[in-house]
Amino acid sequence: MKIFGLAGWSGAGKTTLMVALIDAIQRRGVSVSTIKHAHHTFDIDRPGKDSYRHRQAGACEVLVSSRRRWALIRELRGEDEASLDDLLDRLSPVDLVLVEGFKRDPHAKLEVYRPDNGKPYLHPDDSDIVAIATDGPTEGLPLPVFALDDSAAIADFILQSCGLADCRQDKRRSRRHGPA
Repeated sequence: MKIFGLAGWSGAGKTTLMVALIDAIQRRGVSVSTIKHAHHTFDIDRPGKDSYRHRQAGACEVLVSSRRRWALIRELRGEDEASLDDLLDRLSPVDLVLVEGFKRDPHAKLEVYRPDNGKPYLHPDDSDIVAIATDGPTEGLPLPVFALDDSAAIADFILQSCGLADCRQDKRRSRRHGPA
């Protein structure tokens, strides 16, 4: 699996861009999964639901399954936070994993930057940032720069960077002509 990340300060537009990229990349015939880092306590199940009640009662893991999907919730209960590598090991194989957050981990990343946030750029201190997506001025930036809303160009850049540009053409060809 290839890995490519989006890094940036809160409010920069990472999630909005991530959603657009997922759509743009899967339309190109490349399978994609995501991992998102959260800096706070979060719930994906709601109070009153059985899964929530199981977790609140002390279950280490709660797996919920239906005809359409399944989800596994793991309570760490004092254990260390899982590393990105540990989380990647839990995913089913896909062509590309897009990572939102984990900005300190060593993988290729696109910096998502909004000057209105008033925060500094990340790329001067992170050699793993290989491009920037911004809605601000672009003069003098030392890396490839994309408009924040140009998900098609960013998707192409990511696929090229990960060596998946040919993968999408091979998949299209095999769908049209059958196995080679």
